[in-house]
Amino acid sequence: MKKDIDFPPVTGVELVVTQSEKEGEAQWDVYLINKNLIELETVMITSKGYGEIEGKEKETSVLRHMIEKVEEQSYARIEPIQPDLFRLNNEYWVSYFILNQVFDKRFVFVPDSIQKENLQYIPELDLMGVRHA
Repeated sequence: MKKDIDFPPVTGVELVVTQSEKEGEAQWDVYLINKNLIELETVMITSKGYGEIEGKEKETSVLRHMIEKVEEQSYARIEPIQPDLFRLNNEYWVSYFILNQVFDKRFVFVPDSIQKENLQYIPELDLMGVRHA
């Protein structure tokens, strides 16, 4: 059971929602950044949105992603994200292995935290985005 597994604290792994231009339109994407000096293996990510919009409870489908390897001091694109979802909690559960040790962390972008006013330069991607450590 999950409660019986020792999960050491996650360090050096961040999620970023970036904005870029594609064919004249804003495109938003979610990336995982590995700042560690060692690769991440068997990276599993689940994502979902949930919360309330205009007084009604909303929940998106759960999406699952698997990335075989994220090299040291590198990044991987997880998925595109639609701006309509920024009004919800956007939750990402990230699990991965380093040297046969499992690591697990929940990242939640709270409603309206992903917006142009919160963009900052993300040097690892050379893009503007909202960082969640």
